[in-house]
Amino acid sequence: MKKIASSVAAAALLFGLAGLQAQTLDKIRKDGAITIGHRDSSIPFSYLNDKQEPIGYSMDICLKIADAVKAELKLPNLAVKMSPVTSATRIPLMANGTIDLECGSTTNNADRQKQVAHAPTTFITATRFVTKKPANVSNLDGLKGKTIVSTSGSTNIKQAIELNASRSLGMNILPAKDHAEAFLMVETGRAVAFVMDDILLYSLVATAKTPGDYVVSAEGLSVEP
Repeated sequence: MKKIASSVAAAALLFGLAGLQAQTLDKIRKDGAITIGHRDSSIPFSYLNDKQEPIGYSMDICLKIADAVKAELKLPNLAVKMSPVTSATRIPLMANGTIDLECGSTTNNADRQKQVAHAPTTFITATRFVTKKPANVSNLDGLKGKTIVSTSGSTNIKQAIELNASRSLGMNILPAKDHAEAFLMVETGRAVAFVMDDILLYSLVATAKTPGDYVVSAEGLSVEP
């Protein structure tokens, strides 16, 4: 695990210098700060601890990138600012220069590569869904005609909409502002299932009041780098 972590850190440092456009580095130098966009409930990648501080796997990588930028610009006292983002706002805020890096659980795909640069892939997950056990839903067909939820601005909600149409499932798909809200909708019965990256679903189940009440689908709907 230490070797893997070291390899990821090395890749992060290389991306910190090569992946950031020269104009972004110029902006950082001019601003005297590098601004990192973070999530509040993308466990274990980017989330808030009990002190409301952003932590997580992706945050650790981005902080290493920030260190590499400090060294590259020869600005050891460069400020590191944190700015909260959501699935819906992360790419627009990157595109308009509000944030310089985004540290979360953002899928790297061809459409997004047209808008922003991505680091080397650091984690591969799959789109699945979580339900309460009494719902007794084992696959996507079991959600036919039911209300489901996914996070607004995510690849997962796009996939759900496309599958709903192509398989004539007649699902009512609700958008949530973030993962915590989406999971709460399942917890309170406003939705039967929450479609999202499986590692995020397992993390939400693990931190739920009654983890034993939930099950994550065995069926994977896509691979998410």
